Amino acid sequence: MKDYTKMISLANGYQLWSHTNNAGAADKLLCLHGGPGDTHEVYEEFGPRLKDLDIEVTMYDQLGSWYSETPNWDDPKIRAKFLKADYYVDEIEEVRQKLGYDNFYLAGHSWGGMIAMMYAHKYGQHLKGLIIISMIDNIPDYVTHIKAIRQREFSPAVNAFMDDIEKRGDFANSTYRTYIDHLYKEYVNRRQPERLAHLVDIQAKPVYNNFQGDNEFVIQGDLDNWDYSKELQKIQVPTLLAFADHETMPLETAQRMQREMSHARLVVTPNGGHNHMVDNPGVFFTNLRNYFVDMKKGTF
Repeated sequence: MKDYTKMISLANGYQLWSHTNNAGAADKLLCLHGGPGDTHEVYEEFGPRLKDLDIEVTMYDQLGSWYSETPNWDDPKIRAKFLKADYYVDEIEEVRQKLGYDNFYLAGHSWGGMIAMMYAHKYGQHLKGLIIISMIDNIPDYVTHIKAIRQREFSPAVNAFMDDIEKRGDFANSTYRTYIDHLYKEYVNRRQPERLAHLVDIQAKPVYNNFQGDNEFVIQGDLDNWDYSKELQKIQVPTLLAFADHETMPLETAQRMQREMSHARLVVTPNGGHNHMVDNPGVFFTNLRNYFVDMKKGTF
């Protein structure tokens, strides 16, 4: 089985970077990165880890991210057309068609998990299975959880300082950034892996800021009231819910999602942050492989 990289040409004229591992394998897995505006990098081990299970793995950078083309976000018409969740859901469908995938697996991490849920609801007839990595079905629960994290990690005075900075929009404040860096090290990349370090910031800020805001611990973007809990209950495909025990997403909500979905399994990575496929790959990939093994055996 070979690996290859190619650009996918979309009907809108833009091109997306993609990379496929284990080309020609029997089962197909398409991976959606987080952010929004992050990159494919958290999926780089998926191909090698799943090769012996005969799974072809394709990851791609979404429009505006990393190796893919970036529209002119200064144009209000372009922002109105592309900077919305529905666009990215339909982008998945076009990528699927260009790859020739059907009856395939879809994995989404964080924001990627959000649009994967939306895809499964809208285009579920194409899916064989769904893998939601560290994403819950509504933003209000996330906001409650990150507020609790901040209150647990910092004193009331520090929290008051951070709240004031956020109200003023002074996100470049060096003291504020120190506190945010601490939260990232504890709850996003707990092991601070060198392989995710870069000389420059590669996140697509216009995309991230539009949907999320300045950072993972404050919501000031378009996603602040997103709630898909009722639609999630309509998803019928076998679903793996993969979370970590020390991350930005509340496990209580993940547990409720498992109970309410018709065919879901929840697994938890110990000592893992939001990027637990990097923090604790031994446990994460064991759980992921078990999902595929059970799917192949018909015992999931």
